[in-house]
Amino acid sequence: MIQANNITKSFGDLQVLKGIDLRIDKGEIVSIVGPSGAGKTTLLQILGTLSRPDTGEIVYDNRNINALKDKHIANFRNKQIGFVFQFHHLLPEFTALENVCIPAFIGKTPKAEAEEKAKEILRFLKMEDRLDHRPNELSGGELQRVAVARALINEPTVILADEPSGNLDTQNKEELHNLFFSLRDKYNPSIVIVTHDHDLANKADRMLEMKDGKIL
Repeated sequence: MIQANNITKSFGDLQVLKGIDLRIDKGEIVSIVGPSGAGKTTLLQILGTLSRPDTGEIVYDNRNINALKDKHIANFRNKQIGFVFQFHHLLPEFTALENVCIPAFIGKTPKAEAEEKAKEILRFLKMEDRLDHRPNELSGGELQRVAVARALINEPTVILADEPSGNLDTQNKEELHNLFFSLRDKYNPSIVIVTHDHDLANKADRMLEMKDGKIL
């Protein structure tokens, strides 16, 4: 499904990634752990096409993404990749429903179709009673559920999560962890999770450890 071949990345004189080779299969949940500065987030950004590697290639379903121009990469990202971040990044002036719809609107989905799809996902996430609430009216766990729904709205083949439970209390962490497996069962995306939470990491199908820019 996803193949990373000899990925390197430097920022100035600092080499952050030092020849990463990685394969993630369809529907697989992979966790990536390691100390701060190991290169985990940089790798996730490259897998998500938010950053280009200095060398190497990222292949999705036998398609070399590095060969695409920026406009085509942006379209690919919108259609095929969903992102979940630690701090959710919801727009405060919009309701939960409106926040979820944004990627669909960017992808030119008609308003009625986008809203119906968003409602379906939010119902699955047990958020049907919070559709019209703005972010400041939602709990931490609810905010992350909205962020997960936003990641799913375009039916991506891949979900990339960067410390998704890092800002949650114990109960909400457990609920979010279980949610990823429910998502896999219902929507069958590949899921890559960068995390310091070893409870979450150990639940994945496969755990990868990074150190000093390499996968051990």
